[in-house]
Amino acid sequence: MSLVAAASGLIGVFALTRRMTLAADAISHIALPGIGIALLLKIDPVIGAAVMLVAGAFVVWALEKKTKISTEAVIGILFTASLAIGSIIIPVEEDLLDALFGEAAIFNSLELALGIPLAIIIIFLVLKYKDKFTLSFISPDIARTSGLSVSKLDLLYLLLFVGTIVLGLKFLGALLMGSLIIVPAAVSRNIARSFSSDLLISLLVAVFSAFVGFVVAAHYGIATGPAIIMVAAGLFFVSVFFSE
Repeated sequence: MSLVAAASGLIGVFALTRRMTLAADAISHIALPGIGIALLLKIDPVIGAAVMLVAGAFVVWALEKKTKISTEAVIGILFTASLAIGSIIIPVEEDLLDALFGEAAIFNSLELALGIPLAIIIIFLVLKYKDKFTLSFISPDIARTSGLSVSKLDLLYLLLFVGTIVLGLKFLGALLMGSLIIVPAAVSRNIARSFSSDLLISLLVAVFSAFVGFVVAAHYGIATGPAIIMVAAGLFFVSVFFSE
């Protein structure tokens, strides 16, 4: 869980830079049709979610290039369609609640074997490409004149973004996973004084929120996902008093 939170914190900093705050939450809902299909086929919902999210990342990237519509607009269109389709095909009310809000974060050996390396890869790639992401998101024209492929960097970021969402879907669900990406980054933006500290604080806030939220959920017998986001939201409101 700590690795997932760390990846979320790092990804979130660039989501704010790319002005994907609303889209960050909406894109996780693209997983819903995949979850519904997986439940109907009686396979692991995370598999269906992963397939749908990766496909969605390519669709967002392609439509953004083809139509020149903003990323948030494209994701918003896919979000509403996915939410409608998912609510229709997810068969059982309890399954729908788990899909939206997550469930107890108990991972089997296969999920751990796949999830831990994926989280490490995401963290490594974000740190490796952080300067290129920053330049391409802030000033695409300067990035192009510097020889960077803005289009490829956009696609890479979207894939890292949806990969992070896949990692957290089980214990946060489609409704809340985007919040673990955005809220820690917002906390960091309030109090960080440099880009490096922005990344570090966002990572630490995400990991702290996940750890404390998990402990609170286990102690009081409440859902893990909402507990984690409540902690993160609380930290955000505290950080407002330290912003300049």
